[in-house]
Amino acid sequence: MANTPQAKKRIRRNDKRADINGARVSRIRTFVKKVESALLAGDKSVAAAALAAAQPELQRGVSKGVLHKNTVARKISRLSKRVAALG
Repeated sequence: MANTPQAKKRIRRNDKRADINGARVSRIRTFVKKVESALLAGDKSVAAAALAAAQPELQRGVSKGVLHKNTVARKISRLSKRVAALG
């Protein structure tokens, strides 16, 4: 249990950041799922547009510190390869 004012504030801050970061990761997952569903449907133009929308969201996750840069690089690379293969 936190006793000092600083520790109490840290707990409040951590809870707030966890909510924000959870929402951010959830948003990123939604964008990736849109690309995945377009790939399953086999629609290259929709998949390419969804990938173009997902890339900045993934990069923003890196800059905000919720995802590792190599993880995002790997995800973008694999999705790009799958979108290119539709053609």
